[in-house]
Amino acid sequence: MIAGRIAVIAPVVSPAGCAGPPARDFVLAGVCGLTKVAQVTGPATHRYGVHGTDLGSAFTMGERTYLVFGDTFGERQEGQTGAGGGFWRSNVMAYTTDADLSDGVRLDGMITDEAGLAKELLPSRKVDHDEITVIPTYGFAVGEAMYLHYMSVRHWGAPGHWEVNHSGLARSDDRGQTWTVLDAPTWPGESGFAQVSVAREGRYLYLWSIPAGRFGGVSLMRVPAGQVERPEAYEYRTARGWSADRAKATLVVDDTVGELSVVRNSHLDRWIMLYLREGTGVVIREGLTPWGPWSEPITAVSATDHPGLYAPFLYPGPSSDGSRVYFNLSLWEPYNVFLFRLDLRKHGDIPTEAKEQTCEGS
Repeated sequence: MIAGRIAVIAPVVSPAGCAGPPARDFVLAGVCGLTKVAQVTGPATHRYGVHGTDLGSAFTMGERTYLVFGDTFGERQEGQTGAGGGFWRSNVMAYTTDADLSDGVRLDGMITDEAGLAKELLPSRKVDHDEITVIPTYGFAVGEAMYLHYMSVRHWGAPGHWEVNHSGLARSDDRGQTWTVLDAPTWPGESGFAQVSVAREGRYLYLWSIPAGRFGGVSLMRVPAGQVERPEAYEYRTARGWSADRAKATLVVDDTVGELSVVRNSHLDRWIMLYLREGTGVVIREGLTPWGPWSEPITAVSATDHPGLYAPFLYPGPSSDGSRVYFNLSLWEPYNVFLFRLDLRKHGDIPTEAKEQTCEGS
């Protein structure tokens, strides 16, 4: 990082043949003020039998924000690193009504069993090369129903590589206490729709999607919010617009993309996308529309400064709508989730907290 530097990013024009409005200039000049605010899971979740977990994608329903975690373990052996341990659950969920994340996120509770321990929401067979686990990749709410997009993992391979049986949706009608895995829609495990980020714009839910693992690009699908359980209602972004044919989907971001998160940001009046880029860390892009064009990536969190980082998930609503955005980030070494914040700088902005504030651009 170089103190006081805000790089200029050149405008990008929509590729020929792509439908959409005329390209505008990108406005994101750089990112500044990266801060690890607080630990989310760990000591605060021990009473729920959650000593090690990861992910933590976030969505809202009513006054609550729900945090959805992946493979979760109880008390761990001294010196243990990464995933593993006793009391294995493939996924668990916490919730909060904390609207001020400046000092960390206060968890109000977790979805629990009769003993008061965080319970597995979506069961898995836990058999390698069959179904080793079921991982929720993102959640969303429509009316009084909550949904989780999940992937059924057949086998964890080399770092950043895994095999998926299929991905699909599960629904809860009782605020997360019980879940039903839906027969449809589902997506093949070898498709580009194994993992998603979900956001609503107008009548549509947009689902930015990547293949299994961390080395594919981003495709995009959309569905009217009231029709999420109808496979025929989904449309896929192509070079010429939208198509009901999944096979015609093309990439909206061509990069080595790991877990990702996309939200609309009012400060920029643009979309922002955070994702893991293996070997680099977490990067951020600015999008003029849900399908782009998308800017070149800027490093937001360096893998050198935070070894073992992955799964950057932005908080919804006001916590990611201004010049300062909050997101969860998993760190492999303690195998827990931490809250980070980051400041967005537009061209012409003067940092208010310190004129010598450190910024990163590309």
